[in-house]
Amino acid sequence: MGMYAHAAAPRAGARGVHHIVADRVREYPDACAVREPGGPELTYRQLWWRAGRLAAALAAHGVRAGEPVAVDLARGADLIVALLGIARAGAAYVPLDAQAPAGRVATILADARVRTLVADGNDTARAGRTAAVDGLRRLSVPAGEGEGEGEDGAEAGEAAVPESAVTDDSPLYVGYTSGSTGAPKGVVVPHRAVRRLVTDATFCTIAPGDRVGQAANPAFDATTFEVWGALTAGATLVVLPTVVDLALDRWAALLRDEGITTLFLTTSLFHLVARSSPGALASLRTLVVGGEQLEPAAVRAVLAAGAPGRLVNGYGPTETTVFATFFDCTDASLAGRDRVPIGRAIQQTRLAVLDEALRPVPPGQPGELCIGGPGVALGYLGRPERTARSFVPEPGTGALMYRTGDLVRQLPNGELELIGRADRQVKLRGFRVELEEIERAAVATGRTEAAFVVKVGEGPAARLAGAFLASGPPAGADEQIAALTAELAASLPAYMLPGRWTPLESLPLHSTGKADRRSIEALIAADAESAGTDPVPAGEEAAGTELADVLRGVWAELLGVRVIGPADDFLSLGGTSLLATQAASRIRELLAVDLEPYDVLLVAGIDELAERVAESAPSLP
Repeated sequence: MGMYAHAAAPRAGARGVHHIVADRVREYPDACAVREPGGPELTYRQLWWRAGRLAAALAAHGVRAGEPVAVDLARGADLIVALLGIARAGAAYVPLDAQAPAGRVATILADARVRTLVADGNDTARAGRTAAVDGLRRLSVPAGEGEGEGEDGAEAGEAAVPESAVTDDSPLYVGYTSGSTGAPKGVVVPHRAVRRLVTDATFCTIAPGDRVGQAANPAFDATTFEVWGALTAGATLVVLPTVVDLALDRWAALLRDEGITTLFLTTSLFHLVARSSPGALASLRTLVVGGEQLEPAAVRAVLAAGAPGRLVNGYGPTETTVFATFFDCTDASLAGRDRVPIGRAIQQTRLAVLDEALRPVPPGQPGELCIGGPGVALGYLGRPERTARSFVPEPGTGALMYRTGDLVRQLPNGELELIGRADRQVKLRGFRVELEEIERAAVATGRTEAAFVVKVGEGPAARLAGAFLASGPPAGADEQIAALTAELAASLPAYMLPGRWTPLESLPLHSTGKADRRSIEALIAADAESAGTDPVPAGEEAAGTELADVLRGVWAELLGVRVIGPADDFLSLGGTSLLATQAASRIRELLAVDLEPYDVLLVAGIDELAERVAESAPSLP
């Protein structure tokens, strides 16, 4: 297993996740496995056959058991074929984030020592990110012509696929997360961990014939739940646009038209739906929400407007394979609460609330949540010291458990409530962000001697903001910020870019001579709060204002920036798809024009957006 070698010996009868999928192929060969609305559909037989062709191609190119294979594909049928094909080859897939810039992609490929990439050769935007990586073998997902002709069930394509020995600890994928050391770190997740997630699931039951929405970023571990939860159950995986890709009423109609029974939403997206159209989720049988602290008011709004059959608050770090706890949200379970608990352990999972010395704390007292059981990952790829700090022996069993860094307390009924962090990690729109990684990256640009980043705001309004002490010759604040942001954009994904920077003339210090972080963070928060406070023109006032100024006011209000130049695009200013949805909605309200979130995301700047708006409503100034 090469760099993924683990002490566990092969177990007789050990099964990979793909072997469970093979069972479903034999049982339901002609059932729909993957569907793209308006696009291709694959039966279980066809999916298995195409995945077998890819597995055979990987083996022919010398891909070994346990070897990492990067995947750079958009959500769709080809992505699912790739994940299953890599699993069948006995390799481990490394999903790449579409938002990550070329520098970060190169860092991940080098860290995982990837030799092979599965990608779409026609996707020039993605191809450009890896074009400069030397020695990278590129493969495409095999086309589907003649799928499985003359073959039956799971035997389709089997003859060409060498059988790779799979142990419980054989890696299935490596998921990269933000790292406090200044570089992303790869979490090695084995087959046993994913089997535990999808087998006899207490938090979400999926059965043959169910239709599971697939809307998560492939690099986000919710994809693990969507893809393998559906395929190991014999359900249909339906590739959906995200909430922010369509107007909310059209997205809700798509859920109903496609008969989606099961869906995962990040907490931020759930909050957005709850505020804008709380009844949009009523057609679902099970909705799982996770990624950040869930607002009770948002849950109650959805419950009151026509709740899904089951609404679950799911919690779990990447290191424990997507979910570790769950809490069923109902009117009764939320009665009298001002915080939504993370609940109890899911199947085959052990929880402990411990102090710094890893001793149990009394119920009701805060402590660090530690998680044990087969869902625990193997560790961090190539980082034995970091692994040893976070993956420690479980008291009583000696098996590895993961120290989450999350502070919790046990409620009188045994449920757990999340109360904070023991470090500087934050959650932002479902992504886990180590603030130190951003600060280190900023200093590494050479444009600042010191950088400080915090999360400001909550829910959909949450964003990153920072302060920095410029190095080198003095320049105007706007020029300093623009240069720093441009260089950071080459190494960090968009969701990790602070939307606002505050230049520091000098560094506030404690009497000890150390930087006074508390004072600096207070300055950042005050500056972010004061930004964009000018009211956005509305109604007759908007009609008498230059169109670009109205649009600029909306951006400033949402992004927390004071100065927006004509060439500043939404993403470079710290915008996200979620904020673009809010911007499009606000502009529709102010100007009565037909505008979609992608119009905000794709324009090169305010002037181009103003042109688009003017074209759709010629009567505007």
